[in-house]
Order: sequence, then structure tokens, then C-alpha cells
Amino acid sequence: MGQAYSTYTQIFPPAATWGVDDIPDLSGRIAVVTGGYAGIGTETVKALLTHNCKVYISGRDQSKAGKTITALKSETGKDAHFIKMDLGNLQSIKAAAEELASKEQAVHILFNNAGVMLPPIEMTTSDGYDLQWGTNTLGHWYFSKLLLPLLKAGAASSPDGKARVLHTSSMASERAHIDFATFRDGPKRLKAGAYPLYPQSKLGNILVSNAMARKYGSDNIISVAINPGTLKTELTRHTNGMVAIIILATRRLWVR
Repeated sequence: MGQAYSTYTQIFPPAATWGVDDIPDLSGRIAVVTGGYAGIGTETVKALLTHNCKVYISGRDQSKAGKTITALKSETGKDAHFIKMDLGNLQSIKAAAEELASKEQAVHILFNNAGVMLPPIEMTTSDGYDLQWGTNTLGHWYFSKLLLPLLKAGAASSPDGKARVLHTSSMASERAHIDFATFRDGPKRLKAGAYPLYPQSKLGNILVSNAMARKYGSDNIISVAINPGTLKTELTRHTNGMVAIIILATRRLWVR
């Protein structure tokens, strides 16, 4: 019954009690949104720009980011900025963090938003990790770790004395557990297939978020994992979106 209710409220959520118009003025604050040029990321960037936040969009595709930045400029009158970063490449993540540190002295808000869902099982990161784990969990963890000095500085310079890290998870995390043998390419990962590995990566987001909250809460860094709900985005480009949602919501997906 609990799982059925969770699935129902995911597809038919209750009315919102808080919205974009309730966001306070964010003048002087700096945010980074991974995957900010599509889907949830773009809407997040738009909301931040509308409330006077300086926003960096990170991603692999500079051309696509440029088109989004131009569109957002037309809608909001504000300029977003681009940082090139491939979450499936650890060296690219390090370079992006270094570039950001060369431009800014603080980051007040980090949205770990980008992700991949159910790609062909043959796809891995450039460092040999499962693409879903490497992109959704490992890449974001590494980026967050590298930005810790900027986040601590953001907390110190924020009007409310806090910096915030948001980790985009999913209801799919409820049907997963962590199996270390599937992180890197190998027989067990190939046998598992893509469907269990996506929920595992979303559970990984929650575990990373909780660990950050425990370890860096004393530095006034708020770390929260969120479920964005059932939305039509480019995340399901590798598969039929509704079929994927139904399977992820109803099938027993623990990695074996």
C-alpha cells in the first residue's frame, strides 16, 4: 500500500503550498546549476535569475548552453554564465571547479541537477564507471567536494549565514540498494542491466547528501536531496519515458 500511494502521489501530486514567487531576493548570491540548459535545470536557472542571483550553468554542450542562455536573457533580462564540464570525466570536473574558483570567491547555492537515465548498458564514463553511477552520483560528489572552499565562503558571506547544496534524486531510490561490484564495468554490472543501476545512482545522491549534511553542517552548509516528481524532460531520451516510470515504480529493482 505504501509503495502504491507513493507512486500515485508521484504522478498526481497535491497542490503546491510554496512556489517560485515566494523565493526571496537573491542579489549578491552566486549559484551553480549542473545540466542547467535543459528541463528542470533550465527552470531552476530561470527562477534564480528572476530573483537576481548570478548563475553559472555547467554542462558538456556549449552550443546548447548558449541557446538556453540567450532564451533566458530574453525572458528574464539577466545573463547566465557557462562552465564547460562533463560529469562523466573526473579531469573535466576538476578543470570546471578550477575555472569557477578563478572567477568567483564564493558559491552560495549548488544544484547537483544533471543526470542520465537508462542509457545502453555498454555506455560507461571515460574513467570506466557505470555511466549512471559515474554521472549521477560520483561526478556530483567530486564536484561538490572540489567546491567546498567556495561553499564555505558562500556560507560566510550569505545574508542568512548558509550555503546550500541540492541533490536531485528520485522516487526510484526507494527500490534500490548499493552494490559496489556494479560501480565499474564488469560482469556483475552487465548482468544487472541499466534498470537497477539508475535507482542505485539516485540512492547514491541521497547518501551523498546525508553525508554532506552530517560532515559540513557545522560549516553552515545545508545539504538536501530532493525528488523533483514526474516531469517530461530530456532525461528519458534513451527510453520510453512513461514505460520507464512504470517499471521503476513497480518492479523490484534491487541489484542482485
